[in-house]
Amino acid sequence: MLEPEKQVLLAHGGGGELTRRLLAERVLPKLANELLDPLTDGAVLARPGGRICLTTDAFVVQPLEFPGGDIGRLAVCGTVNDLAVMGAAPKALSLALILEEGLAIATLERIVASIAATAAEAGVVVATGDTKVVERRGGDGMTITTAGIGELPDGLELGTGTIATGDAVLVTGAIAEHGLAVMSARKGLSFRTELRSDVAPLNGLVGAMLAAAAGVRFLRDPTRGGLAGVLADLAEQTRRNVEVEEDAVPLTPVARHTAELLGLDPLTVANEGKVVAVVAPGDAEKVLAACRAHPLGRAAAIIGRVGERSDWPLVELLTRAGGRRVVQRPYGEELPRIC
Repeated sequence: MLEPEKQVLLAHGGGGELTRRLLAERVLPKLANELLDPLTDGAVLARPGGRICLTTDAFVVQPLEFPGGDIGRLAVCGTVNDLAVMGAAPKALSLALILEEGLAIATLERIVASIAATAAEAGVVVATGDTKVVERRGGDGMTITTAGIGELPDGLELGTGTIATGDAVLVTGAIAEHGLAVMSARKGLSFRTELRSDVAPLNGLVGAMLAAAAGVRFLRDPTRGGLAGVLADLAEQTRRNVEVEEDAVPLTPVARHTAELLGLDPLTVANEGKVVAVVAPGDAEKVLAACRAHPLGRAAAIIGRVGERSDWPLVELLTRAGGRRVVQRPYGEELPRIC
């Protein structure tokens, strides 16, 4: 049996507790610096005339094409969204394609066309890139790595440092659709479903949220680890309890039923077109209205509140039955290779 203390496991890539431990114990101590230490979605760099934000990502989704998207659209959106939730206006991307021998040229052409269309949708350019071809391996076909830069407006500071008791927790739409759509399309687990990935560039929606009110404190896109992972990070970093109402969390019936069929908790399933926001209570309704006026935020909802400080901060789900359930980040990777 593989041991997590001695070998890298697939579960180390899931965005859960094993990912956190791997980075905290094996990677970050050797690379620590003032730009990396905040562990946000991008690094903020000072320069004459203003600040820029830099982010990077890698994409290993299988299958390469899935209901609602493909690895190319995912790569552009994932990078754009990491910049957007930092408050940055995305400007340019780098793109590295690692192609496996045997990949169909027609598949490559479809994915490159998708990259171009998604970049145009997001208002960014692919400014530089690289292409490598490797020998036939496990049949992955293609992996993509990206980097992105964006401009940060003066005076905008998003993060956990200003979060206070009573702040509202908001999510911009129905959760779990990306991970469940990819899993439904995967060989050996496919079945008839209406699920489509929510993958989309979020910079327009985030811009509308920030323009609506000054009280937006924190933004994060709930990708690996899902909504549960973001909320667990929020509680841990602020040392505050967080309460979430189960009935308030947007979830479509088909996503609920698919998660039940697969034995998954929708709270831990990845999203690629949603934002989790923490907003000052006096501005929460304004930000909610701005979300619902945008095509990507029509199902937005206020799902909970930030509580008091605690030595043992918890995320608690107030269930439909009137009980309380502790929400934790997943341990490993419930759905591998979905982003």
